[in-house]
Amino acid sequence: MNEYELKVYEEVEEWKRRMIRRSGMMNRLSKKAQGKINEWIPEKVHEMMTESIKAMVKATLFGSQLTTSKDQARGLTLAEKDELVQKKISVYQKTAIVEGAGTGAGGILLGLADFPLLLTIKMKFLFEAASIYGFDTKKYEERLFILHVFQLAFSSDEIRKNTLAEIEHWEERKKALVEMDWRKFQQEYRDYIDLAKIFQLVPGIGAFVGAYANNNLLKILGEAAMNCYRLRLLSKAPEY
Repeated sequence: MNEYELKVYEEVEEWKRRMIRRSGMMNRLSKKAQGKINEWIPEKVHEMMTESIKAMVKATLFGSQLTTSKDQARGLTLAEKDELVQKKISVYQKTAIVEGAGTGAGGILLGLADFPLLLTIKMKFLFEAASIYGFDTKKYEERLFILHVFQLAFSSDEIRKNTLAEIEHWEERKKALVEMDWRKFQQEYRDYIDLAKIFQLVPGIGAFVGAYANNNLLKILGEAAMNCYRLRLLSKAPEY
């Protein structure tokens, strides 16, 4: 390892320790309450929501695949790739802030539009990150990895630990992964963002809450993406 790679290794190890750290009391109580609510929701509704989000995510993946530049980071060092991804995070945070403020100021109807719009922004960023770090998103396994990064960023303690373990051992685990567990994927994501964005629908403060929440959510996703791809590069040691 060169000096920069050693620095990155230490940053990734610290990030992994934070990922497996227990959440705060408020987050744990919220997750428990949301779990009870999910138990009350009829199974048919869960199935409908799962299929809806599955279709939405797959459409977003397809669109992001078509619009992502494939050779934007050819020949760059790891340090240069990291710098470029940091710039992308900043750009997508600004986009998410504008989207959150706009839908937050628009009341309940525009608030409902926030979900698919923000999902599109997040997935597009993940495709950009994958491309910059040199991974081919035309491959099914790489699109599946993107979904795991997404799930890692927005999930509860137990799911986050399990997802991190799969990401750490991706080269072995990916062979056994046929498809995403869409029920778990949608439920964890909804439970996570419900707490962050519930006040976005409140008149008067919706724009501020939407902008703040979206900025924070993109920051969390950006950190997860950077470190997941750094982890793969350092463990796999490809020519980057």
